[in-house]
Amino acid sequence: MIKFNSSKSLLWPTAVVAMALASCSSPTAKTAATDTAAKKTTYLSEPLIKEIYTADPSAHVFNNKIYIYPSHDIDAGIAENDNGDHFAMRDYHILSMDSIGGKVTDHGVGLNIKDIPWAGRQLWAPDAAYKNGTYYLYFPVKDKKDIFHIGVATAKDPAGPFKAEAQPITGSYSIDPAVFTDTDGTSYMYFGGIWGGQLQRWINGKYANESKTDSKQPDAPAISCKVAKLTADMKQFDGPVADAVIIDSLGKPLLTKDSTRRFFEGSWMHKYNGKYYFTYSTGNTHFLCYAIGDKPTGPFTYKGVFMKPVQGWTTHHSIIEVKGKWYIFYHDTELSGKTHLRNIKVTTLTHNTDGSIQLIDPFGKASK
Repeated sequence: MIKFNSSKSLLWPTAVVAMALASCSSPTAKTAATDTAAKKTTYLSEPLIKEIYTADPSAHVFNNKIYIYPSHDIDAGIAENDNGDHFAMRDYHILSMDSIGGKVTDHGVGLNIKDIPWAGRQLWAPDAAYKNGTYYLYFPVKDKKDIFHIGVATAKDPAGPFKAEAQPITGSYSIDPAVFTDTDGTSYMYFGGIWGGQLQRWINGKYANESKTDSKQPDAPAISCKVAKLTADMKQFDGPVADAVIIDSLGKPLLTKDSTRRFFEGSWMHKYNGKYYFTYSTGNTHFLCYAIGDKPTGPFTYKGVFMKPVQGWTTHHSIIEVKGKWYIFYHDTELSGKTHLRNIKVTTLTHNTDGSIQLIDPFGKASK
């Protein structure tokens, strides 16, 4: 959830979509782009909740119920800029539903920025996890020096309220935490986002107020999402932070200039048929892409686009399995038409028999 230039560009030109899809290696992603502008009032799915603005939905199944941990968008009256200052969220509402398509319950505020001792401003996209009787809410927020770090809060109920730890996770930085627990019980956090997410400011291992976008080295390997194993108590990193490298079909890392394929922000991990699916947003080119690996830490081989651009600048998602079927939770700006006031949605996600993911058009036929 980052840079944004103009509310005039809520729908992305056919030429841009076609160019990126043509570069995808997945057979399902090579179809010609449709004219989304002509279908801008036809949406694949309905907003899950309309009473408040929500974005960046992290969905999980806890106690046979679907819980959603989204950002809570507000209009803070801040002018739009490339740093994303207009994304000035201050709390999290926790949502739940008994089934896909069922009634959505808003459990109210699960965590407020005023109750995070080290926080300054901008409570961005969270994630949640469960282990040993405790629920964990992971959140990125700028500290009082305006530097993003990742914190953790705990609760005994998935609906909260959550109590934040007094300090951020040691060695954490940037945004968009996503926690994946493997079948052996080991948990990993994926995190990071370039541009306003500040990941490019940590290239040399410590924060430097330099580039506002990326490495400024177009022919060098792109900045990677970060991955770290979590300790048994789920509150710290257990070992060093590593790169979740995305490689092409020849085994070479994607390059900085490869803006239709390289990682930008909004990572997620799910496991399917023994393979690790690393999914993410390309940010300024507005695609959701996937790459597949044999280990949770990568490397991950790029496979293609699995969701075309939504209405709005940002795109952020989560993927879960519910009763043997797979779903993607995502957001767009159907309700407001403003990129900082978003609404979350859900639709079916389909894995093909060859392991690829079917391409989703957010302006396509309504999901079942």
